Amino acid sequence: MATKIVMEALSPTMEEGRLVEWKKKEGDPVAVGDVLAEVETDKAVMELVARAAGTLLKQLVAAGATVPVSSPVGWIGTAGESVDGGAPAAPAPAATPAPAAAPAAPATQPAPTAQPASAAPTAQPAQPAPAAPAAPAAPGARVKASPLARKIAADTGVSLQGVTGSGPEGRIIKRDLDAVAGDRPAASGKPGALPVSAARSSLPAFSDVPLTQIRKTIAKRLIQSIGPIPTFYLTSEVDMERVAEAREALNAAAGDQGKISFNDIVLKAVATALTQHPAVNSWWQDDHIRVWNEVHLGVAVATEDGLIVPVIRNAERQSLREISAATRDLAGRARERKLKPEEYTGSTFSVSNLGMFDIEHFTAIINPPEAGIIAVGRIAPVPAVVNGSVEIRRRMRLTMSCDHRVIDGAAGAQFMKTLKLLLENPLALVW
Repeated sequence: MATKIVMEALSPTMEEGRLVEWKKKEGDPVAVGDVLAEVETDKAVMELVARAAGTLLKQLVAAGATVPVSSPVGWIGTAGESVDGGAPAAPAPAATPAPAAAPAAPATQPAPTAQPASAAPTAQPAQPAPAAPAAPAAPGARVKASPLARKIAADTGVSLQGVTGSGPEGRIIKRDLDAVAGDRPAASGKPGALPVSAARSSLPAFSDVPLTQIRKTIAKRLIQSIGPIPTFYLTSEVDMERVAEAREALNAAAGDQGKISFNDIVLKAVATALTQHPAVNSWWQDDHIRVWNEVHLGVAVATEDGLIVPVIRNAERQSLREISAATRDLAGRARERKLKPEEYTGSTFSVSNLGMFDIEHFTAIINPPEAGIIAVGRIAPVPAVVNGSVEIRRRMRLTMSCDHRVIDGAAGAQFMKTLKLLLENPLALVW
């Protein structure tokens, strides 16, 4: 009896998924646990695996389609079995060996599977994969590209076939097209095709870009936050001279162990301050407030498709160097859309840093059910009064967004005072 393949909830907040690519064709044999397709969830690109063995009889959903969770996307069963949605699929044909008398043909290099730069190439059974981690697609092969990249390529007459992708698993994204803009004519095969730079001058007045799953989730979360939550804001300016000196000393002594960033120190200070002010490290739960004794710190990361907030678990127990390593690892995999659901859910408080973009001050939107989030601005040298005289000091603005249902003004102010004290006296972080 045939088994229905359904769109599974691959993350706790997933309501629908976009089927990015089928990994099995109709007629292919399937074993339990085999990867059937790649699915874009609200936070990452994940694998849809087979729950039954047999033959992939029918694909009910085309690549690129978005379907709700629990909706059918295909059938697995016995070859030749009839199923809803179309004619039965024939089994995959067996490979026919070449005649013995035929002259040996030169070995053909299989088209490599594109991988992100951080992934090691996968060895082929008969021939190793090429060293390049993400090569352009072979002629005639299906090109992996984001919806925005496909739209830009269509508008500008650029062929995606010869573009090297830098996104997840070699997927072509917007910055890959930006990199080739003006460098070469479009390889579309059309006579007189214009270079990207020339084609852009004739772009239409606007382009409609389909929503990705992560962008849909961001929109829903913002509606849940900025409307219903009564939010107030607290801003404090912090003298970062001692932090800068401590960071320079730590990095000089670290050698090849990895550099500590200003953001790492801010995260460590936030985690430490939250242990002293548990009322801030809380969730609003409609009929009660959950006060957390553990600090699971969310760190906002910008990706090609939108914002995602990976979580540093038990940040209050981790050393500065452990927080630094965890942040680099999570941020890197977040940009590659390779985070597991447990790595971007369950944060108790969040930090968003736009200082590296030369932003002096901003307010961040609370990520419910959390009750607060810290917005970190740039560190800049400014005139400041120190012991009655004016000096140039490196200073930074922090702004906390507070859910007034959980955090009162005085409680938020006390937390900010502690955070400022820790940053202006960084030796307190090692107590």
